Amino acid sequence: MVKMDGWWRFIVVVCVVVCSWWKGVAGQAQAPAIWVMGDSLVDNGNNNFLRSIARADFYPYGIDYYRGPSGRFTNARTFSDILGDWLGIAAPPPFSDPRTAGNRILGGVNYASAAGGILDESGQHYGDRYTLSQQVVNFETTLSQLRTMLSPGNLTELLSNSIVVMVFGSNDYINNYLMPNLYATSRSYTIEAFANLLLTRYARQLQALYSVGLRKFFLPGIGPLGCIPNQLATGQAPAGRCVDSVNQMLGPFNEGLRRLVGQFNDGSHPGAIFVYGNTYGVFGDILNTPARYGFTVRDRACCGIGRNQGQITCLPLATPCFNRDQYVFWDAFHPTQAANAVLAQRAYSGSTTDNYPMNVQQLAQLRL
Repeated sequence: MVKMDGWWRFIVVVCVVVCSWWKGVAGQAQAPAIWVMGDSLVDNGNNNFLRSIARADFYPYGIDYYRGPSGRFTNARTFSDILGDWLGIAAPPPFSDPRTAGNRILGGVNYASAAGGILDESGQHYGDRYTLSQQVVNFETTLSQLRTMLSPGNLTELLSNSIVVMVFGSNDYINNYLMPNLYATSRSYTIEAFANLLLTRYARQLQALYSVGLRKFFLPGIGPLGCIPNQLATGQAPAGRCVDSVNQMLGPFNEGLRRLVGQFNDGSHPGAIFVYGNTYGVFGDILNTPARYGFTVRDRACCGIGRNQGQITCLPLATPCFNRDQYVFWDAFHPTQAANAVLAQRAYSGSTTDNYPMNVQQLAQLRL
């Protein structure tokens, strides 16, 4: 009898292979392009080209990736890489790579940047990074190139049927609100007021992207940051428990983002569909029932130093754990590829509990 964890992982691998096969053999993806914006959870190499200490271009990052260390903050592929597999779309190149031009941009571009946040100041202690507002500006640079390559009609069709994945918010808490010695936001804003500030800025940039022709948006909320090894190592939580105070402060943002999606879909943005991804709920399911997904270690990093391997994150040439598919967390802040695979599968084909008002597969099937 096959164990459920092994069987589930087998199904995911087979489906990912079939998606990639279908794109290659049939020449048809489920969307013409994927545009990825966000932070280190989906950065696939942008910070390699920036003056930043938030980098992952060294071993053991990428230890299980066919290209080795690529700038991805995990052992192999990110959430957006795997979601692209489900859609039959190759991982788009990083914007900051000088080679990202010409035909390479037709399938999409990745603008995500480690330490980047919704607020321009979030993560500034790491050095250069692309914030949300800068990523929107960078997209407009790409758009200028596309206008020289495509007819107006073809460009409109490309933009309206592409999938936009935006993963933001974590750094605004981890590398801003939860750092009172470096940032004044926790002294200037209540938890509710801070969430409203983030959502107001987020909505402004979503409006900017809508105004230039993008129509299909997938907006994951923030996962349970109080459960990452960094917070377990530095927070005031009993052994075996997450830092509840951190998790609770994310509620106003996640709930507000879901409401914002509902408002944007309520006739104010004709021709567009915005989808909320319940990252908090899906990741909580992984942490609450790890054996269901083949995980045996949920409270410490595969690569790191100190309490929960989260006091100091993964350093160059460190020796990571050998059973990486059994760990939820790769380093102090980021999931393993195995955890990313669960998140991507649930985003792609999950129920309305995982995604609202539809999943990414249904979003891709719409023709706008």
